[in-house]
Amino acid sequence: MIKVLVVDDSALVRQSLSEILDAAPDIAVVATASDPYVAVDKLRHCKPDVITLDVEMPRMDGVTFLRKLMAQHPIPVVICSSLVGAGSETQIRALEAGAVDIITKPTLGTRRFFEESRTRIVDAVRAAAQARVRKLPAFKSTSEPRYTADAILPASGHAAMARTTETIVAIGASTGGTEAIREVLQAMPANCPAIAIVQHMPEGFTRSFANRLDQLCRINVKEAEDGDSLLRGHALIAPGNRHMLVKRSGARYYVELRDGPLVSRHRPSVDVLFRSTARYAGSNAIGVILTGMGDDGAEGLLEMHRAGAATLGQDEASSVVYGMPREAYLRGAVTRQLALAQMTAGILEVLRG
Repeated sequence: MIKVLVVDDSALVRQSLSEILDAAPDIAVVATASDPYVAVDKLRHCKPDVITLDVEMPRMDGVTFLRKLMAQHPIPVVICSSLVGAGSETQIRALEAGAVDIITKPTLGTRRFFEESRTRIVDAVRAAAQARVRKLPAFKSTSEPRYTADAILPASGHAAMARTTETIVAIGASTGGTEAIREVLQAMPANCPAIAIVQHMPEGFTRSFANRLDQLCRINVKEAEDGDSLLRGHALIAPGNRHMLVKRSGARYYVELRDGPLVSRHRPSVDVLFRSTARYAGSNAIGVILTGMGDDGAEGLLEMHRAGAATLGQDEASSVVYGMPREAYLRGAVTRQLALAQMTAGILEVLRG
């Protein structure tokens, strides 16, 4: 049984989250708190496996509480916060402080939103319960249809014909992926191959995530727009709630954004990115699957492998959740497993041949 502490200054949110989580057979809300000070008191009497945490609260904001928590008693935390304009930067900083996932809640229509997002909330808590969280320095439901990549890009028996020598890198990640992607990109040289990334993240957060990475990395990082070219020294991050496909026109690679159903329960889907990369880049690609819950990306990476691409997977020891990399490895999609700290070097080694 996964024990949860719900921390939010809204009584309605505490009630709604508690009802949804308690309805899941493997989850129990053991306590609620209206602010971080009350939460600290509750932590003395209950030992939750997961905390859901608001960001904007009286007396102490959620990010400050998160930093203190992760420095003293690391517990998996799911941020559940309203997205208000530039507030998304705060949520990105919460991920950097140790949160394992983010659920956005609206400022109006909260109860209806929670009911519609029941599966997403339960899945996030289950993923968090599996996450490995580390001590940080003090300074710092109702079922849904399951679609495959066929819903966005029908399967084809033909691999891409190599009409260019340019190599592109496709990266997919979920729970724990924001920090994993940051580590990979920060180690990339300025002239690295073009990179296309799918990180499971809500709409509105991906732009702030990309902007943050752009400030931290030697390469250029931006949220992808439909038709953007994939260029050396640049990384494109799929926007939340849009599938991103790699396409090619002659020797030029570019991305195409599409709506459509959830694929492997996600939009954007890693499977969609990987399948399109296999189709249009073939052996001129490197596929990388990082930490995350579930199996999104496993089949797509296998298609890349069969098309002649080099495929790398994050190992269990360095993964926050060894779900997606594990599924890809078990299906024979991963050519080589690497620790996160070695991933960029592994990519560059493939490029050197």
